[in-house]
Amino acid sequence: MSPRCPPNAPLVTPGAHPMHSLIGGAATSRARGKLLNERGWRGERAALPGPLRSHRAQPNRHEPSRSGPTRSAPAMIASHLLAYFFTELNHDQTQKIDKYLYHMRLSDETLLEVSQRFEKEMEKGLGADTNPTASVKMLPTFVRSTPDGTEDGDFLALDLGGTNFRVLRVKVSDNGLRKVEMENQIYAIPEELMRGSGVQLFDHIAECLANFLDKLQIKDKKLPLGFTFSFPCHQTKRPWLLLMVWPVLSPLGHLLSFPPSQDFDIDIVAVVNDTVGTMMTCGYDDHNCEVGLIVGTGTNACYMEEMRHIDLVEGDEGRMCINMEWGAFGDDGVLDDIRTEFDREIDMGSLNPGKQLFEKMISGMYMGELVRLILVKMAKEGLLFGGRLTPDLLTTGHFETRFVSAIEKEKEGLQKAHEILSKLGLEPSHEDCLATLRICQIVSTRSASLCGATLAAVLRRIKDNKGVERLRSTVGVDGSVYKKHPHFARRLHKTVRKLLPDCEIRFIRSEDGSGKGAAMVTAVAYRLAAQHKARQNILEPFKLSHEQLLEVKERMRIEMEKGLGKETHAEATVKMLPTYVCSTPDGTEKGDFLALDLGGTNFRVLLVRVRNGMRRGVEMHNKIYSIPVEIMQGTGEELFDHIVHCISDFLEYMGMKGVSLPLGFTFSFPCQQNNLDEGILLKWTKGFKATGCEGEDVVGLLKEAIHRREEFDLDVVAVVNDTVGTMMTCGYEDPYCEVGLIVGTGSNACYMEEMRNVELVEGDEGRMCVNMEWGAFGDSGCLDDIRTEFDVAVDELSLNPGKQRYEKMISGMYLGEIVRNILMDFTKRGLLFRGRISERLKTRGIFETKFLSQIESDCLALLQVRSILQHLGLESTCDDSIIVKEVCTVVARRAAQLCGAGMAAVVDKIRENRGLDFLKITVGVDGTLYKLHPHFSSILHETVKQLSPKCEVTFLQSEDGSGKGAALITAVACRIREAGQR
Repeated sequence: MSPRCPPNAPLVTPGAHPMHSLIGGAATSRARGKLLNERGWRGERAALPGPLRSHRAQPNRHEPSRSGPTRSAPAMIASHLLAYFFTELNHDQTQKIDKYLYHMRLSDETLLEVSQRFEKEMEKGLGADTNPTASVKMLPTFVRSTPDGTEDGDFLALDLGGTNFRVLRVKVSDNGLRKVEMENQIYAIPEELMRGSGVQLFDHIAECLANFLDKLQIKDKKLPLGFTFSFPCHQTKRPWLLLMVWPVLSPLGHLLSFPPSQDFDIDIVAVVNDTVGTMMTCGYDDHNCEVGLIVGTGTNACYMEEMRHIDLVEGDEGRMCINMEWGAFGDDGVLDDIRTEFDREIDMGSLNPGKQLFEKMISGMYMGELVRLILVKMAKEGLLFGGRLTPDLLTTGHFETRFVSAIEKEKEGLQKAHEILSKLGLEPSHEDCLATLRICQIVSTRSASLCGATLAAVLRRIKDNKGVERLRSTVGVDGSVYKKHPHFARRLHKTVRKLLPDCEIRFIRSEDGSGKGAAMVTAVAYRLAAQHKARQNILEPFKLSHEQLLEVKERMRIEMEKGLGKETHAEATVKMLPTYVCSTPDGTEKGDFLALDLGGTNFRVLLVRVRNGMRRGVEMHNKIYSIPVEIMQGTGEELFDHIVHCISDFLEYMGMKGVSLPLGFTFSFPCQQNNLDEGILLKWTKGFKATGCEGEDVVGLLKEAIHRREEFDLDVVAVVNDTVGTMMTCGYEDPYCEVGLIVGTGSNACYMEEMRNVELVEGDEGRMCVNMEWGAFGDSGCLDDIRTEFDVAVDELSLNPGKQRYEKMISGMYLGEIVRNILMDFTKRGLLFRGRISERLKTRGIFETKFLSQIESDCLALLQVRSILQHLGLESTCDDSIIVKEVCTVVARRAAQLCGAGMAAVVDKIRENRGLDFLKITVGVDGTLYKLHPHFSSILHETVKQLSPKCEVTFLQSEDGSGKGAALITAVACRIREAGQR
């Protein structure tokens, strides 16, 4: 019974409002049997709330004591009926409040719809074109990284977000304990300063800061400072931003320039809001933390977004923290269908009508007021407090949000409701207390559910950005509502789990996020700056200036002259070997030719049909054969017997056994040619070590193996290397092609030199293709000034230390290994992978050059870079991926520039040979690095253009230069031979 009811008043008042109607006798009698079976008086009484228990649940004065005789059956039945009555009363009251506030109780479908709407609003805020009209502003913070646990140093923090502000000194140590120590002082901001000018306000802040430094006796130190500024700002960089809500739009960095009168100096590193501070504080303890959430007086969230999606900031790589300012969600009307009359009334009575509508539905500033408005309306309708209103209940702000938390506590909730309502001048009945409790539950549950719906949208976006099936992430949370309300956090978590069943989300509470967080942003910024500087110092030698490249070009030219000269040839590193190829295709070649292509662990046999006239073109058939390692490193006889066996298999496959065809042999190893069909192997490369071959004519070795087999005979017309084959293939398409270039596993070049300059061959008329063998450029030490410690390390552990130094700086076989060595060095210095060197990273050859091409691909997001690193067994963060990409870029760029410097020397020599002011020429190119790397070719072209401005150089990609080229050389040789016979 109500405390206001006289002792003998009936429980049901005739004509009372339906909200006050109670359970009738029929219900009581129906339930009597059930009660006797299921409930006991002691258990039921214990379940009754405090006020009710003290008022109604006293033992009957006729009830025997518990130690005395058993109560009579009628007394027990009466007790059970009374208990049941109050239970049903509670349930009935709850149902009726639920019905009354039906529109505030949101279904799972509605919450999913809200979540999807919020995702769309996020997209609008991120887009350059849609941001001006977006309600959720998605402001870039220029915070690009979260803590990794290696931060170290002494930092200051200012925390400004209300009538008081704090100054903090935060010591972060990375001595294996990852310790954070804080000292702080709170200072008041007088009201006249809050409403005065910005200059006055910041002068006051500077004075307080000086006072704090004096107390700690650290005024002489120039400490980095982070500033938590919890107001909406438009940030253009760190620490410069514009205040969006202030008497005037002012650059905060300017206001923070402390007056000359202050005898201290501060390095302002970062300005952040409290949400970002929360994320950074929690990120120090949990490296998966990439979302910050505040639910207190106000509400906001931030998260780490992919740079490629942030149109408001230049750059596509990495991530940046976005300050969402999500309190304004719904300001454009997208939440109108779920806003209630109470939400509208709160908004109309606020200082900023029509603004921050989402915040007004969920934050602590408005939650208590929402409950008050509902109580007032229900009282006016006679549904509560007997229709009675009091001045306190009618006063805005008198029902505080902390009352909601107190009323919803498990054990003393109804007692608290009774106390709070009484203090508002009301005389609440038990039903009134129950109704108030249920109203509080509905309002706070809606708040938590809406917050969970928008948070789910943020986490879903992160999941999609990462392209993972199951997201594991952490949300750092702060705010009085989240921390102090007894059920808010649980309800929020439940909503997120419902909407994101395929995600594993952890929530951690921030301890002093706003102050410590600003220091953490500063600590991270300092760490990143120090690490960036250290990395740049290491990479600096790879960044070649225009003058250095001109010097490389000049040195290449000197080495070319040495290789061509009869007297200097022996000491030359660039051997400039004559190929006896004296003509490029003219289009009249025809016939069927065989070609062998030997240059690696596989080799090919080809049948090439060359047609002229109207049907001019080249038709090819080929088969690939492998060369086992034991044969590569066995005897020369075994190697060439294997080659001839494969030729025999191919002729049988093509049905041409017994047919004698001209053969061109592409032999991609350093050879000295004394004729077109004679090549003396100077040295094996690319892992070959077959004995009895170096110093021998490879054509002779091939012919001996053919004779040993005694199955067929072949006319070996020409032996060439793949570079010459590339030039000839492209020469068939473009008559200007007089240079060949290979940039793949290895690197080499050839070109048409004037016979008068080729001193190793008699005769001065015409031209001859010279195989430069330029990979050995620098073996004399002429490149030592630009070689790095990483080049030296790769060279020393190679199969041929001290040899092919230029090739080791530019070719595909070595670039990946250079990158791996740099990554190892970075990691040892704590500049990468959090200083943890994995066994995989120690493995030579793990970082194949194809990964450079993939990582540097413009269309490849950092997410995919991370997946490549994971494939290599390297656990990386987003920041690590950016660093790895930068290393790949620097190494590949240097390779392309050095290659371009060498090519510039070649084309300028051709121009000078011919006495031309301007040369138009084509370079035929082949090789996986040139063809597959996304930027190598363009950097190469640009370098040649800059270093040889008097040459117009076209680069033409070769299609199967090594095989087709050998056949075309054979075809040209046959054409010339036939012409000579005629």
